[in-house]
Amino acid sequence: MPALLAGAAVGVQVGAATVVTRFVVEQCGPATLAFLRYVIALGLLLPFVLRAPRARIERAHRLPIAVLGILQFAVLIALLNLGLRFIPAGRAALLLATMPLLTMLFAAALGRERLTASGAAGVALTVLGVALALGPGALAAGTGPHAWAGNLLVLAGAASGALCSIFYRPYVTRYPALQVSALAMLSSVVFLAAAAAAELAAGPWPRVTPAGWLAILFIGASSGIGYFLWLWALARTTPTRVTVFLALSPLTAALIGAIWLHEPLTVAFAGALALVTAGLWLSTRGGPGRLR
Repeated sequence: MPALLAGAAVGVQVGAATVVTRFVVEQCGPATLAFLRYVIALGLLLPFVLRAPRARIERAHRLPIAVLGILQFAVLIALLNLGLRFIPAGRAALLLATMPLLTMLFAAALGRERLTASGAAGVALTVLGVALALGPGALAAGTGPHAWAGNLLVLAGAASGALCSIFYRPYVTRYPALQVSALAMLSSVVFLAAAAAAELAAGPWPRVTPAGWLAILFIGASSGIGYFLWLWALARTTPTRVTVFLALSPLTAALIGAIWLHEPLTVAFAGALALVTAGLWLSTRGGPGRLR
């Protein structure tokens, strides 16, 4: 149960960060915002890492953890941003919502989890709930001739996130999640620094308001906490049972957007909430399945 609660907290955190990102992204370029986000997140984690009992990560495991961090924080976002050039945001969000489904299929194919009927039905219900919450925009196919490329790019991003969730497990069960989080995030910060430098060189420097800086601080701090909880949960239950809670993120974004940005809530939101709730119950009931 603690691992499931941690997964739920991450789903809510991602939704909240999405809304706040929409507020501040016009003041700060996407690459610069991503760099600042994870610099702040790393800064939040480092004092705890330094005060925690020493846990030396073996040299052979440092590079794989660093690659996983770059894939999750940089490559996934880059694929999403590229895909958004060809397809609407609603379609991209729906494709990203397939990450739990991809996680389940990949984990079963690799022998990391046991595929069950209730788990598959639960994940499918959460995807349907996200589609209902996103509305007709999620089904828009895109207007350009390269919409297929946009679909593939976003799906590749979802697949990279799913694979990261699976391949983190050997490391978070061997080493403390705090140390793994810090190493993965440090690697992504180094990678994103080059992208942010190129963005700043190509355009005007961002003009961030005081409210914008508060938003960036919130995004960074919540990301640091959320990423630690994510890895902590992956060490204690299967990747599918953790990633399925990402279905809470669009519902959280819609609810916060209605409260903070005065965006309308539709009747479909209640149906989406019911579908996602039923899907989460089905996919997390019973034992966690095989853990490897």
